Amino acid sequence: MKRIFSVLVENRSGVLCKVAGLFSRRSFNIDSLAVGETDDNAVSLMTIMSSGTEQTLEQIEKQLNKKLDVIKVKTFEESKAVTRELMLIKVKYNKGNRREIMETCEVMKAEIVDMSEKLMMIQICDSPEKIRLMLSMLSQVSIVEVARTGTLALQKCMED
Repeated sequence: MKRIFSVLVENRSGVLCKVAGLFSRRSFNIDSLAVGETDDNAVSLMTIMSSGTEQTLEQIEKQLNKKLDVIKVKTFEESKAVTRELMLIKVKYNKGNRREIMETCEVMKAEIVDMSEKLMMIQICDSPEKIRLMLSMLSQVSIVEVARTGTLALQKCMED
């Protein structure tokens, strides 16, 4: 079972280390982690995706709420969130596969952001599932390098 933890924290040095330490000490798994400032530069948002049993996920939430630097913890299922990742992928291309790569990019709504005589860098920002699909679709070409962000997530908009 996976859960997303949206954790508002005080934006100061050492907070990330403390939260990561909590996961490490208790052997909780972090599937994805992304941190950034909010509209208030004194506050950061940590988006942590974790997996485990229901009991483990409840324990994570309780432990996060005990941290002094934590302002607020929200948890939600992936199905109740809009999630996005950014991936840059550098591929080697030739005359034989160039058109196929470009068509894959078009279908997947990815963008070619840099190119040389033999290399192409592609950017895609989408759900984690689509990111995995893009990697799978490009697995037949020579992938040189991949960089991915952690998953960002916000709970879906729901009317009261």
